[in-house]
Amino acid sequence: MRLFCNSPSVARLLAALILAAIVSPFAQAQQIGAVTGRMVPRYVSLKTDRVNLREGPSKDHPTIWVFQRAGLPVEITAEFDTWRKIRDSEGTEGWVLHSLLSGRRTALVGPGKQGKTFPLYARPNLKSDQVATLQSGVIGNIRTCDGQWCRIEGEGFDGYIQQVELWGVYPDEKVE
Repeated sequence: MRLFCNSPSVARLLAALILAAIVSPFAQAQQIGAVTGRMVPRYVSLKTDRVNLREGPSKDHPTIWVFQRAGLPVEITAEFDTWRKIRDSEGTEGWVLHSLLSGRRTALVGPGKQGKTFPLYARPNLKSDQVATLQSGVIGNIRTCDGQWCRIEGEGFDGYIQQVELWGVYPDEKVE
């Protein structure tokens, strides 16, 4: 069967969709992005306070959500031309322009655990001095992660938190 297409962008999208249907779910979890050559999925953050989440990869698609929080961590799950399919901590998915995303790694503290607080330590050790208490929903800049602990900082805090309490870094992921 031959497909005729005048648009290289549409041809690339069709090829990516066909490949995604053939490749196993395990392999899909560790694939290289067709546009950037970087791993997909991967975490990034929102660059601005207003990011339109669209139903599809073009401005012709309707806006389904508007993010209003610069620095919010999101996960890129697919790439197409200048568009990136993203997912937030609540599972909402859609497409955004790549220029609205930043490679800066951030993390959301205790997503889905409203009203709960999380200790921040001076060192990556539960017996270390507690330097702050963070509420669920706080966003911190990731400085390092060793697979169990992450050093995060933000306005008025800098310390270590257990990695499992964060959304924006994978389990056992190391960040330097």
